[in-house]
Amino acid sequence: MARWIRRRQGTDRLPVTLERRRLYILPTRAGLAFTALLFLMLLAGLNYANSLALFLTFLLTGFALVVMQQCHRNLLGTEVVAAMAPAVFAHTTGALQLTLGNPDEAGRLRLEAALPRSTVVWADIAPRARQRLELPVPALARGIARIERLRLSTAYPFGLFRAWTWVHTEVTMLVYPHPHGRLPMPADSARNAGARAHTGAGADEWAGLRPFRDGDSPRQVDWKAYAREAPLLVKEYVQGASELRMFDFAELHSLDEEARLSQLARWVVDAEAHGERYGLILPGVRLPPDRGPEHRHRCLAALALFGLGGGAP
Repeated sequence: MARWIRRRQGTDRLPVTLERRRLYILPTRAGLAFTALLFLMLLAGLNYANSLALFLTFLLTGFALVVMQQCHRNLLGTEVVAAMAPAVFAHTTGALQLTLGNPDEAGRLRLEAALPRSTVVWADIAPRARQRLELPVPALARGIARIERLRLSTAYPFGLFRAWTWVHTEVTMLVYPHPHGRLPMPADSARNAGARAHTGAGADEWAGLRPFRDGDSPRQVDWKAYAREAPLLVKEYVQGASELRMFDFAELHSLDEEARLSQLARWVVDAEAHGERYGLILPGVRLPPDRGPEHRHRCLAALALFGLGGGAP
């Protein structure tokens, strides 16, 4: 059934508006029980020629038809605006960030979103508004986790019918190696002859101010200058003979491949947390020393894709 739906709908390119031809609707268990009750009421009304019982049966049947139409309408026209999955570490739970939109004047209640064999997340979307949902995605091993489809459904109102659809969009989630290891971080044997710029506590001399960059510590921001309506600036210090840390895959010859990657990931996370400059050396990949969120991502991405044919990040 899943393959037939995929062939019928094809791959979706976001944003996608849920049209009538791609929605499916069937009674729930409560709806089947309600149908059986109506059938028994119809038999009893016909058997005893009871006009009141027949009237109540037809009234409840009309109620069920209205509920079916309202359930289908609650999902019809919903917009799937965006879907993305930020990178996470292995042995944790990631999140598919799904953004739904409601272009109509009426609200949409109890919309449900879920991945195959995963927990259902529901939301109410106000008129002409958007709602962001986070669907849990288990990250079992390093590499690339592919999310090929997700289900949107609703049983509102009364839970007698369930309307649903599948959205087929290629979303990939990068899974970093699990940071684990107890070996001490190595330091580069070579020292700079001159001073290196370093923004951190315990610096020797104040060198000046520079524009704020992502990853800078708020403690180093010149808040007094910012209060005088100056741009957001960071205090820069000079520290002579500071170390550059180079993390080399080949030096961890006593560990197996996955243990090496986990140890390297541990060093990258710790060095970034301490505000140090660090580089990474893998077979076929060399990342020069740097720091900041982008450099941290490049190093961890290289570790995540190592040996999987993904190439350098």
